[in-house]
Amino acid sequence: MALYIDPASPNAQYIFDVNKSPLFQKDNENYINIVGTNQLNTLKSSLLDIFLSANNVIEPHYHPNAAELVYCISGSVTVSMMNPSTKQFLTYTITPGQVANIPQGWWHYDLANVDNTHFLAIFDAPNPEVILGSDILKFTPANIMAETYCLDENQWEQTIAPVKPSTYIGPYTNCNRKSMSSHYVNHHYQHYPAYQQIPYGPQYQRY
Repeated sequence: MALYIDPASPNAQYIFDVNKSPLFQKDNENYINIVGTNQLNTLKSSLLDIFLSANNVIEPHYHPNAAELVYCISGSVTVSMMNPSTKQFLTYTITPGQVANIPQGWWHYDLANVDNTHFLAIFDAPNPEVILGSDILKFTPANIMAETYCLDENQWEQTIAPVKPSTYIGPYTNCNRKSMSSHYVNHHYQHYPAYQQIPYGPQYQRY
């Protein structure tokens, strides 16, 4: 893992092309680029440059070591996060120039409402850690899930069999289910047109 370096150091880096730093690519319209200390050693923050087409979702996940500011550049993105104190989901739809703040450790996901949606996820950590929902589902032992939640172990294994670890952007290209429609989103969640400030209340995967 790269560490922050003093900007006065002869080895300091001051410029980087995020377009040449892919984190994940589903297809030509749905992909994520990244810059953090691993890419630019004078950074004390980091960001993901995210491009999505309509009804594609950045999968549910959380960041143990970083808060996240989502800034919409083009299109429209719905940001949903679970308040761990109230156990309620807060959902905000933002458009160009608007931001949504996700406190550190909050479970959340992002849905593109239209094609050519482009937004930044900006972190207050140089290399944010991430726990992905797909990894939790895939790697938690089936017998533990069955015992804990009174499930049939075989049915649980069949249910999660299609889940791919580190999905990042869903649904899968070969998914036969209908995409999540804007009708579903608009009628099942409360939307807010602008940013709302929310106070900050094993080894993890790093970007």
